[in-house]
Amino acid sequence: MPKLQGFEFWSRTLGGARHVVAPMVDQSELAWRLLSRRHGAQLCYTPMLHAQVFVRDANYRKENLYCEVCPEDRPLIVQFCANDPEVFVQAALLAQDYCDAIDLNLGCPQMIAKRGHYGAFLQEEWDLLQRMILLAHEKLSVPVTCKIRVFPEIDKTVRYAQMLEKAGCQLLTVHGRTKEQKGPLSGSASWEHIKAVRKAVAIPVFANGNIQCLRDVERCLQDTGVQGVMSAEGNLHNPALFEGRSPAVWELAEEYLDIVRQHPCPLSYVRAHLFKLWHHTLQVHQQLREELAKVKTLEGVVAVSRELRLRCQEDMSRQKEGEKPSGSLPFSHWICQPYFRPGPREGSKEGGAARSKRALEEEEGSTDVLSKNKQKKQLRNPHKTFDPSLKPKYAKCDQCGNPKGSRCVFNLCRGCCKKRAFRETADCPGHGLLFKTKLEKALAWKGARPQLQEAQQAGPGEAGGFPEVVGSALA
Repeated sequence: MPKLQGFEFWSRTLGGARHVVAPMVDQSELAWRLLSRRHGAQLCYTPMLHAQVFVRDANYRKENLYCEVCPEDRPLIVQFCANDPEVFVQAALLAQDYCDAIDLNLGCPQMIAKRGHYGAFLQEEWDLLQRMILLAHEKLSVPVTCKIRVFPEIDKTVRYAQMLEKAGCQLLTVHGRTKEQKGPLSGSASWEHIKAVRKAVAIPVFANGNIQCLRDVERCLQDTGVQGVMSAEGNLHNPALFEGRSPAVWELAEEYLDIVRQHPCPLSYVRAHLFKLWHHTLQVHQQLREELAKVKTLEGVVAVSRELRLRCQEDMSRQKEGEKPSGSLPFSHWICQPYFRPGPREGSKEGGAARSKRALEEEEGSTDVLSKNKQKKQLRNPHKTFDPSLKPKYAKCDQCGNPKGSRCVFNLCRGCCKKRAFRETADCPGHGLLFKTKLEKALAWKGARPQLQEAQQAGPGEAGGFPEVVGSALA
């Protein structure tokens, strides 16, 4: 059967999907996808998978895709991050029998993507991207799709999308933010960019960004003309978003935990989902936040969720009829509803450009306002300091820049010292490395073995030599 392309692929293979759950690292696992499909999602993506690891590690493949056949989990698109055409295609060939399309991640803006040179940090390398998409389009039996972020300029974004389409991309998801828009600097996604891309290409387009409720979905479809709308954070806080419902949090939390029992996943995934679902309630009942963070078993997570439900029901019984929820929330805290990420504080712009989160933290002073993670470290060690000026200064290794050993004979860190001592058959007492000494002892023992054998054959009564030889050998 010939490979379907473009709109034919979207309408026949994907069933004309309009409601899409985004690929989310450690968050769009099978159990969450099944929950989302029960509540209106028509298409799901796997979490972003690392192509190189997927190729070399059979356990990674089994844990992330081969775990079990689940007919309800279709249509499904597998997303990879990669920066090498051959590796990307090798990974895709191993995955194509378990999905309906392969997606190349060109949208991840995080620091790990910058270090690994993938995601949104490939968006300037058009020649490389053309080769990757073209090779995948030629070799795979399923279509190849892309998820991108926009450039500040609409015309460059349009040319970028047209280049990917020409290379063989059959469906394009456009996140209407630049790679710099993340964390507290996210801001609003530009639907104008998405609309311009949709008009300029002849393949289906999904929009991503600014989706918190069903009204946003409908408005996005109308304003941009896209074929589908993708949700990430909105879906995490309300998996019933595509149904247009805002149910009680415990309804979806308990349903998700039931699915996890049937389709297990790492406890860290489950805990992260519960933190999102119960986000607003945990601001009210903060003592349960620590309990949820500390539990080590699925049953422990279930118990905390059950306790949160009881607390919410007590709050409901105390609420007077017609009373509005406290704070700025549109609904009471026990109702699934959007979470709006706070932006940088007022006056955080300098010279017309927003400063980074790290710059803001440095301005506030890390010793006065500590993050929750640093506060926990300080609880464990009250004498710990986070002031860079008070931290001890270490001399650096001559080769790698790590702190060197204070008594190293080569002025190196232990790792570099070990390599050099082994290469030169030398000793470094400061690091406890005795390659030269051990070699000399081995040679001495080897030289003493013939004398020892002769003494053993002669017997202990001849010439009195046996004890002396044995003594020298053992020395």
